[in-house]
Amino acid sequence: MKTLIDKAEVLVEALPYMRRFYGKAIVIKYGGSAMADESLRASFAVDVVLLKYIGLRPVIVHGGGPQIGATLERLGKQSRFVDGLRVTDDETMEVVEMVLGGKVNREIVTLIQQGGGRALGLTGSDGDMIRVTRHLEDDRDLGRVGRVVTVDPEPIAAVADAGYVPVIAPIGVDAAGITHNVNADEAAGAVAAALAAEKLILLTDVEGVRDSAGERITQLSVEEAQKQLSEGTIREGMIPKVKCCLAALEQGVRRTHIVDGRVLHAVLLEIFTDGGVGTLLTR
Repeated sequence: MKTLIDKAEVLVEALPYMRRFYGKAIVIKYGGSAMADESLRASFAVDVVLLKYIGLRPVIVHGGGPQIGATLERLGKQSRFVDGLRVTDDETMEVVEMVLGGKVNREIVTLIQQGGGRALGLTGSDGDMIRVTRHLEDDRDLGRVGRVVTVDPEPIAAVADAGYVPVIAPIGVDAAGITHNVNADEAAGAVAAALAAEKLILLTDVEGVRDSAGERITQLSVEEAQKQLSEGTIREGMIPKVKCCLAALEQGVRRTHIVDGRVLHAVLLEIFTDGGVGTLLTR
């Protein structure tokens, strides 16, 4: 009996959040361990399907860096990075489009459908949905790496309105119609801003933002996050993720989350429980 009561209490705790977020867009950047581990993949799919069935509007933007790297290696081509961005020549871009727009995107669509939902795959180049300009890092040309300029929300909203979960590969297109490789976190933030999303959730391979003592910070305001960035408390790979969240908040996204994707049902726990399993950044 106690187990049943515990389950009921979990549902009661979740009810205010279900009511608050009903009908709202939730953009999830999917990658890292959550994409690689079989049990985490199944957990993620169930989370997304449940969000859809209780009236939220989940949108998935996925990465695929390891899969791109593995394919390039099989082709005998070395990957080169500048500040975490893959230098992308024409040959590499062909692989990016094949892996992200084809293999990885289709796998995620299938995963959600196996979990009981309906999903539809898109790339940012479909209908010029994600428009970009060439990304220059300190005046260094990274090739066909794009910086997002605008996102057209209409195709995404149309797919969601039709009852599907949009699954978006981060490939952008410039004014000349040339496709570019886009950082998945940046693409997810831009999509969330274009949809005026209630939440942007970045799934990562760490517990969230940590303080100077190494403890997870459950909540940060914009001002607190900027202070920790300037003081160097937020370091290394967490810096671009926090900056992505701050940019999304500045563009109208209500809440952003950096969440440990290694936890089963991490998305549900972050959205529908009081404590969450990551770091909430909010205005």
